Amino acid sequence: MLTNPERALMRERLRGLLDAAFLAGGIDEEFRDPMIDRGDGALCLVRPVDEVPKTVLLTRFVPALAEALWRAAAQPRGEAFRLRVALHAGDVHYDGHGAYGEDIDFACRLLDAPVVKRWLKNSADHLVLVVSNEIYRTVVRHGYEGIDSGAFGHEVSVRVGGQRMRGRIRSADPVLPGTGLSA
Repeated sequence: MLTNPERALMRERLRGLLDAAFLAGGIDEEFRDPMIDRGDGALCLVRPVDEVPKTVLLTRFVPALAEALWRAAAQPRGEAFRLRVALHAGDVHYDGHGAYGEDIDFACRLLDAPVVKRWLKNSADHLVLVVSNEIYRTVVRHGYEGIDSGAFGHEVSVRVGGQRMRGRIRSADPVLPGTGLSA
């Protein structure tokens, strides 16, 4: 179990890893809201603009994050920092207290689904990715360059507002460029 100072360090590392992965993906701060701290995680909202198509999240951001996690763990005395990542596209609403909406609830439920948690626990990977059925249908299944649609074979189902909603888990992290190793 982590002490509070260790938690503070992990939170700082997470923000650093996410920022670096966004920048590696070409997603500057102008295209995203400030990260919303979730205690042991973060909610990152990317604005729907032409400069950041959904494919960029799958082909640049996620691989950059996986590589950063792998490299951090490979450092001498590096800790295995492991993440669950959910990708979804939808409507976000704002009030005086921040972002909210059914689509945020859905992404969070995908992330917290027991099968996704088990997937990470039973995996050697540093990152498990779950995409909403919307992302799968509109992006992944089309097999755009850099996206292996066959890797998203395992379905996950969650309940949001009385509705059954689905997503897909990517079966393994991609091979890191130039290493021949999986992240």
